[in-house]
Amino acid sequence: MTALPLTYRFQSPRQASLGSTPLLLMLHGIGSHEGDLIQLAPYLDPRFAVLSLRAPIPLSMGGFAWFEMTWTEEGPVGNIPQARTSLRLLSSFLDQVLQEGIPDTALDSARIYLMGFSQGAIMSLYLALIQPEKLAGIVAMSGRLPEEVVAEAVEPERMKNLAILAVHGTEDAVLPIPFGREIRDYFTRLPLDFTYREYDMGHEVSPQSLLDIQDWLRGRLN
Repeated sequence: MTALPLTYRFQSPRQASLGSTPLLLMLHGIGSHEGDLIQLAPYLDPRFAVLSLRAPIPLSMGGFAWFEMTWTEEGPVGNIPQARTSLRLLSSFLDQVLQEGIPDTALDSARIYLMGFSQGAIMSLYLALIQPEKLAGIVAMSGRLPEEVVAEAVEPERMKNLAILAVHGTEDAVLPIPFGREIRDYFTRLPLDFTYREYDMGHEVSPQSLLDIQDWLRGRLN
């Protein structure tokens, strides 16, 4: 395989799938790395091949980002040009994986899912709004929907085959619950399969939210 544009960790499917294999791409939050979300893979549907990606921007404090953030009194402000560059890398990564394949794994291009946390959720939603035909579904955990991203969205009709699960904590002190409700309010108006859940948790993945994510992903494959 030609060198891919993003570093990743791979977990092969733990159970054979009828036909080709569904793919789950994991996108971590700011300051984290590809070894983070992959720890959730054993709890998810065993039919998935899982690729956990490393964001391309190294941070001086350690870890990686999809784009740099500035925290202001009005709230977090992201470097949108960096986000666009990272989005192109993400899209190219997915195209190359589907074109060249993964050794011993025949991927199903009609069953491609993203699972992002925090900034990874932003990037997942960004790709869905710009190139929805690439994806079957998204799990957006503790994310937000910047106005600059919404402004680039394609026409809603192109999103009709997309499914999205958004989960958020009511006690989230990093991206407070109004950000989750903005995601809810935006996507419920679109002609797609959208589910939203809130939990008594902070900026995290709680046992209950993980159970609901498990059930949602399993339901998409059945």
